[in-house]
Amino acid sequence: MSTLTISLEKVDFLPPTRVTDDTSVLTLKNLVFEPLLKWHDGQVLPALFSGWTHGDDGREWRFTIRKGANFHDGKPCVAADVIEFIDGIVEAVDTFGMKWSYARYLADAKITAEGDTTVVVLNPRPFADILDIFSEFYICRLASDGQPILGTGPFRVRSFEPKAKAVLERVVGNGEPREIVAIAEASADKRLSMLTSGAVDVALNLERVDGRLDFDDRFQWGKAVNTLSVMFYLNCQDGVFRSPQARLAANHAVDTGRIAEEIFHGLAVPSSSIVSPHHLGMATAGLSPIVFDPERARHLLAQVRGSKRIKLRTPTFMPERAIEVSRFVATALEAVGFEVEVEVETDRPEYARQIGRKEMGDMAIFDSSPHSTYRILNDKISSVPKAVWWQGYDDEEAERLIASANSAVEAQAREAAYAACLTYLNANPPWLYLVHPVDVFAAREGIAGLSIDHKGTLIIA
Repeated sequence: MSTLTISLEKVDFLPPTRVTDDTSVLTLKNLVFEPLLKWHDGQVLPALFSGWTHGDDGREWRFTIRKGANFHDGKPCVAADVIEFIDGIVEAVDTFGMKWSYARYLADAKITAEGDTTVVVLNPRPFADILDIFSEFYICRLASDGQPILGTGPFRVRSFEPKAKAVLERVVGNGEPREIVAIAEASADKRLSMLTSGAVDVALNLERVDGRLDFDDRFQWGKAVNTLSVMFYLNCQDGVFRSPQARLAANHAVDTGRIAEEIFHGLAVPSSSIVSPHHLGMATAGLSPIVFDPERARHLLAQVRGSKRIKLRTPTFMPERAIEVSRFVATALEAVGFEVEVEVETDRPEYARQIGRKEMGDMAIFDSSPHSTYRILNDKISSVPKAVWWQGYDDEEAERLIASANSAVEAQAREAAYAACLTYLNANPPWLYLVHPVDVFAAREGIAGLSIDHKGTLIIA
């Protein structure tokens, strides 16, 4: 077909300094822009950077820009463009007004251009995790009207109505579709209705419909487990969850299979560690979720001295179904001996800022979205950087394993080292592990080459 019409929750092109895990925005980004490196199930592949080399000690990395990489206005993409783009992200703040973690990751790195085609990264320590970081950067330039729509990807933006509609046209290859029309519709039920009525060819994020989704055989369907983790931070600095036994008891107390089946209507899978089954290290770790065992939870909790009264905090959204999950978890924890007070925060950005300030009560539901195992360990688990999302977890063996993983350079060594970290954190959880949502799209029959990846991004072959 020459034109493919898709319905997304959002239609937006964010400023170049913004990084996002929003599946709708990522779908458009993957069509119009290129990541510096492509992430695929924990590994990295060539993208705008067609290849890379590193020194034996992993301190120097050299990245080559692919031949013929041009922005959609015809300007060649050169190393200076990449460095300017990276500098902009490092200096920017996120949607909650907080400094991006990338500034910390790259604080000691020297990034320079060697001619027009090579970007060189020098770091005082081994830095194989630069691969993860670069897989999150999609190079973009502003058009003459200030819109952030100039990329080097296979489609360029022909027209764009912010928050409403975008029309993309193919500029690379002779394949179909030649044109993509993206329409914004916030309601998953309405997106499904648009598909049913024939108004669109494809509808995304249908896992968010109210009630249980009917997989109508008139359409073709695609599913993928998302890398996002729905979890509870546990306050490891103050209160009962300073105790490893209490943290493990909480994990044994909650039937995450029921959460996946009853609250997410079967469109989620239980978690087994801090990351999804598709993160670096998980293929080797081969972990299973912590078993639902209320008796074991009661036994562990009986070993913990002091008050078992806890404050459980939740927003109304982000993650999806936060209130329903929080009520389920509160009931499960009370059944094994905790006394639970539930506190609801209606201001979601303020809720995130509170978590960043460690004002989380005893436990707080959140979603952990980076596809980088390195980033989650650095931002949320390790007590060395004590980063913004760290909640007091301080474990000597965990730190030893994280340090070993951070110094691994070759792909096989990195996989094994991160597997060791994730295995340890399965047995010694810093969080209450819950589920990973399953993303769902539907399309008219007869449209070939459609799929979604584990970030929820629509892939058009």
